Amino acid sequence: MSGTTALLRRHRTWAILGAVFIAALVLTAVLQLQPRGDRTPLSIRNPAPDGARAAAEILGRHGVAVEQQDSLDATVRALDAARHAGEGTTVLLYDRNGYLGRDQLQYLGGATDRLVVLTPRLNTLQGLTGGIVQAGVVQERTEVLAPDCVLPDPAAAGTVTARNGYLYDGEVVCYTPPGGQGGLYAGSEDGRTVVLGSTEILSNGALAEDGNAALVLRSLGAEQHLVWYLPGLSDVPAAKEPVTLDELAAPWTHVLGPWLAFVALLAMFWRGRRLGPLVFEPLPVVVKAAETAEGRARLYHDARAVDRATEVLRAGTLIRLARTLRLGPDAGAAAIIDAAGRHLGRTPEEIGHVLNATPRAEAELVRWAQELDRLEKEVHSR
Repeated sequence: MSGTTALLRRHRTWAILGAVFIAALVLTAVLQLQPRGDRTPLSIRNPAPDGARAAAEILGRHGVAVEQQDSLDATVRALDAARHAGEGTTVLLYDRNGYLGRDQLQYLGGATDRLVVLTPRLNTLQGLTGGIVQAGVVQERTEVLAPDCVLPDPAAAGTVTARNGYLYDGEVVCYTPPGGQGGLYAGSEDGRTVVLGSTEILSNGALAEDGNAALVLRSLGAEQHLVWYLPGLSDVPAAKEPVTLDELAAPWTHVLGPWLAFVALLAMFWRGRRLGPLVFEPLPVVVKAAETAEGRARLYHDARAVDRATEVLRAGTLIRLARTLRLGPDAGAAAIIDAAGRHLGRTPEEIGHVLNATPRAEAELVRWAQELDRLEKEVHSR
């Protein structure tokens, strides 16, 4: 026993590190084996603010059987089962990535009694019946919208959340913003197709606001069975044959493509031809300071860099004034202005008014440079 105790004391550090490592390994394994929650936006199994678990529970308490599907085949099987059971069905479609094609959307619309679509894209709208089209977005400062129609569902729900919403126009439109076109709620005259332009109305975070819950309950609870359909990658229609490069290219490329290739070859020949090997010959070149200053001035003029030229002129004037007044290289702008004022018998405000000017145009810059030159000459002459 004493030998074991002595061994543990001798290797106490390694024993502690080993225990910590084993505990961390066990904790990681336990966390990985635990079931993870659904984080899909507007999923009825997602309890986060962007989920829709609260809406599904409210519908279930009012006698609506809610089930979520992530593929078109599973949705169709659920619709067939409900039809055989004699139950009416509503399908909520939220295809945020635009996976479904036109034929799939038309088939889905014909297989259900009522189709409610959330914030559809352009390709999704093309497959829906009812002639619903996009009409813009809700302005940022608009928080809620009131019903402006006689439809029973919006009229009973009242105002709803309009943040980050989209507007649609169709046979029946409701929740139209002031001075806008279309509405947050659009549908067909027979009521079989409804488009909602806001996902926040169904989200857990905003369901309790205004009349969101009432509109969700009346729009999705009209039938006994609700299929909550969130399409996935498996619903993307597969092409029968691989798409060729000619099919992907625009029609004008067949005409301009060869011509552009010919022009590219000419450019390569023109830029690639050589007159002979390069010869390096060191030449003694001396560039005068005046020429350098003139060259920089032309660059500033071509770039219209008035602010940059102003700072350069101001810095140069301060350096030369400090040298003339023998203030040393560490003197600041305030010290130079005070010394120049005492030297000329003026107040620091007068000197600062000249040095701290900010010309905005080239003509003002020229006049200001002349004032700086006169100031320097006056300091030199006294």
